[in-house]
Amino acid sequence: MKKNKGLKLKRLLITILTIIGLILVVAFRFNNSLKAESVLVNEKSLIKIQSETDQNLDTKGYSLDNPKIILNPYEISPLTALIIFETNKEVSPEIIIKGKNNSQDITHEFESNTKHYLPIYGLYADSDNSVTIIIGEKTYDFNIKTSPLPEDFESVVTKPYFDEKNKNLIDNHLYFVSPASTGYTSAYDIDGEVRWYLTENFAWEIARLNNGNIILGSERLINPPYYTTGFFEISMLGKIYNEFVLPGGYHHDVFEKDNGNLIVASNDFDSGTVEDYIVEIDRNNGNIIKEIDLKDILPMNEGKSENWIEYDWFHNNSVWYDKDTNSLTLSGRHQDIVVNIDYDSLDINYIIGDPETFSTEMQKYFLEPVGYLEWPYSQHAAKITPEGNMFIFDNGNNRSKIKENYLEAKDNYSRGVMYKINLDNMTIQQVFEYGKERKSDYYSSYISDVDYLDKDHYLIHSGGVAYKDGRVLNNPPGLEKADKLRSYTTEVLNNQKIFELVLPNNNYRAEKMTVYAKNENFSKADAKYLGMLNETTVDKSKFGLLLNTTKDTKALDNYNYKIRKESDRLVISGEFSAEDEVSVILYNNFSIKQYNVVVSKRPYTAMCIDIFNEDEKIPIYKYINEEELHSTYSVFIRLNGKTYNTNTRVNFNK
Repeated sequence: MKKNKGLKLKRLLITILTIIGLILVVAFRFNNSLKAESVLVNEKSLIKIQSETDQNLDTKGYSLDNPKIILNPYEISPLTALIIFETNKEVSPEIIIKGKNNSQDITHEFESNTKHYLPIYGLYADSDNSVTIIIGEKTYDFNIKTSPLPEDFESVVTKPYFDEKNKNLIDNHLYFVSPASTGYTSAYDIDGEVRWYLTENFAWEIARLNNGNIILGSERLINPPYYTTGFFEISMLGKIYNEFVLPGGYHHDVFEKDNGNLIVASNDFDSGTVEDYIVEIDRNNGNIIKEIDLKDILPMNEGKSENWIEYDWFHNNSVWYDKDTNSLTLSGRHQDIVVNIDYDSLDINYIIGDPETFSTEMQKYFLEPVGYLEWPYSQHAAKITPEGNMFIFDNGNNRSKIKENYLEAKDNYSRGVMYKINLDNMTIQQVFEYGKERKSDYYSSYISDVDYLDKDHYLIHSGGVAYKDGRVLNNPPGLEKADKLRSYTTEVLNNQKIFELVLPNNNYRAEKMTVYAKNENFSKADAKYLGMLNETTVDKSKFGLLLNTTKDTKALDNYNYKIRKESDRLVISGEFSAEDEVSVILYNNFSIKQYNVVVSKRPYTAMCIDIFNEDEKIPIYKYINEEELHSTYSVFIRLNGKTYNTNTRVNFNK
């Protein structure tokens, strides 16, 4: 009996060892097969490309008699140039870019130096531009030839209107717009001539920072439909100085405090909601130093507008910090309210909006109207003026919170509106409005902007006017297949229109800015990558062999899939149908990480950017951030139950 037991144990051991051996052979062969895969090379980021450009910029050997002139030096701003030269002693060059028609010459004087890098802005497209440099009593004339605008660049609808007697207030400025649908981030002069544009798809807020640079949303998405990885600090030359990235990405708006820190409209995707999260980031390193979750401050299920959904219950579309009151003003499109909170305690100071459908407990925060007043609905761009008034773009969607009282788009209007607030007695008084008299032609159901230029001098931007079959729409154009778009950028002085730019697309924001900032200067300093992306959630993780895979990707090729590696993340894209089940698998030494891909044509409502595709195939992107991934992985795509080896490896070793 003992002999039989020993024999059985021996046979069992042999069987176990045989199985282990077979597993090791299979694993060895499997891992060896992966070694033949191609390894993705990181795509060059804009920062990397620009760094290489800067390395080749040098004033040595160039003088004003023979300067180096580089058109579009950073390859994304075609109507700019850089003039490079040296002088024997320190001088302050003055430049003149010759204007045409009604536009004045653009002038700027640079700081004193011997090494000169002069950015040239405001060139005309498809023109021989006349540029003059003045040093002391001497003048130097140059011509800079530019290319035509891209074929898909849409010109103004009509020649801009301007009031001749107020032309001095309009000249030497450009009107900047950031597109919400088709179009380019661009700037126009008084004649409607394009004097600046970027070829990259930057979006959201466009505003000048205290140091003269411009803030623009990144061209890289982090989550559908329009949340970007962050934003750039960039010059009009197209040179990036800082790229800020955030775990929850960026949308809509950012505000610069006096100390340089930035308050940003962001998200906390792990919380299950979006557009209800605000962060303050340290300007020097991108670290988050303050977080505000509106779910801790406001009720989610009250004051619902037509576009309210649980996932996007507030839809914050502006941030405005007021140092005089140490308060933060936020605009909740999906609750039709503007809320002002104490920046330290986060207590609610007051709420502007229709109090109907809010609970009794919340009524104490709503301001009481004095005299004639209309509440804003689905508003944007709330800000406090130097006089302490609240300035808002009132989109006016439905003009009621009660469905039975909704106003149709054809009878509706949008407007810039200003309210005077008395916190001692919690009252509110309407003191200015513009746009109501324009009726439905000025009605924008989404996006739009207002800006304070000076006392009684404002910019009103109705950016999302859309039509279908001659009918003005009550929804963003992507939801109703609009066939005509318009945006109106109107400058108002003492209640009178003194300038208006009409464009044939929808534009999110508009700004009036001088061509050159007062402190305009060029630096070759390398751009900084500041902040960090979030760790991408793994939907399924396990240890073992990845079995039943195929290297035959012909079926997968039909989905037009692509795999790219950016400096900080992996990007997988393809065109799938709504019924497809898709996931990405990363495999490394028996470690299996599975990331599910959501395939949805319309995942969210109330789009601020027209992203919809009406084809059966839906363009889908999956982003896997590099945070917490420190190995080389083989990339598999699992589609409808079948696992495809893409024959690609990706290195996440930073």
